[in-house]
Amino acid sequence: MHRVIGERSLAETSVDPDLARSLLRDIVRARVFDHRAVALQRRGWMSGYPPFEGQEGSQVGAAHALADDDWLFPTYRSNAMQLARGRPPADILRFRRGLSGFEPDGPTGDSTAENRETGRSGTTFTAATPIATQLPHAVGAGMAATHLDADHAVCAYLGDGATSEGDFHEAMNFAGVFSAPVVFFCENNHWAISLPEERQTRSETIAQKASAYGFDGLRVDGNDPLAVYEVVAESRERACAGDPVLVESLTYRQGAHSTSDDPDRYRGEVDLPEWRTADPLERTAAYLREEGVVDDGFVESTRERANAELDEAVAAAESTPESDPGEAFDYAYATLPPRVAAQRRAVVDRERTRE
Repeated sequence: MHRVIGERSLAETSVDPDLARSLLRDIVRARVFDHRAVALQRRGWMSGYPPFEGQEGSQVGAAHALADDDWLFPTYRSNAMQLARGRPPADILRFRRGLSGFEPDGPTGDSTAENRETGRSGTTFTAATPIATQLPHAVGAGMAATHLDADHAVCAYLGDGATSEGDFHEAMNFAGVFSAPVVFFCENNHWAISLPEERQTRSETIAQKASAYGFDGLRVDGNDPLAVYEVVAESRERACAGDPVLVESLTYRQGAHSTSDDPDRYRGEVDLPEWRTADPLERTAAYLREEGVVDDGFVESTRERANAELDEAVAAAESTPESDPGEAFDYAYATLPPRVAAQRRAVVDRERTRE
């Protein structure tokens, strides 16, 4: 188990003070985003939302460990990771409202103002909502990178529930056989909706599943963003050398699986160690204050700026026009097959009838 907070001073890590401040800053930004998004959903601003409070340290630490030209395959819950890589919060809010007012980042995509301001870029694909479907795509992108002699890595984000899907095992097998430069970053928050970890797998750890596919699995304290940074950075280097890695980040989501979920009906008292249920924001802030890296007002001033950023993001999302339903068909084929073209016409005609 890799851990920094409580075991080492900052000077003994690979994290310098500037990076440490950036990690804490992005954790605060993610927390503000999450709270605002839940509030927006509760007043009907969007139909549903998957909270991630408690997992910010895990995601932010992993995001900062990636190089600017690495590729990230996210899911619906990896909003903190996307924000830390430079995706504007307004784009994520548009996605949650079903609007198409943004383009996925990419080698030929535009560079957003926020990416330029933070100095972070890279390819972040559209978040996958079906469980584990992004994993074979991520491995395919890694295999393509090898074929093209590119030197970037691919990070495939997943939750512990995804390890029960066939796509997970197929992706792991392909990654091992073809030495794809992929880091599988699994956030294990102990629950796959209402299913606890012990009812999902008999493996002692998720990390050990990697051995069946010929590569290593590592475990890290997911509520310690400095430790996550170090483990993912090391795993990235190994992946680029042709040795994929599965990272199991042990964290704990403090809220519900989604805004339509009631965890009180099944979760009850959690029997997990204190470090795993500790708040990553409070824990990181206290550590960096003790190290003399941030002052007492750092978190509050960052929260104020993040709230202003969210005010602008909400306004930008609200000013985005409703999407044309036909757009759902426009990027699936270069030339629509007749059957799909007929479906598109039917959808567009039905929408016009409603108007």
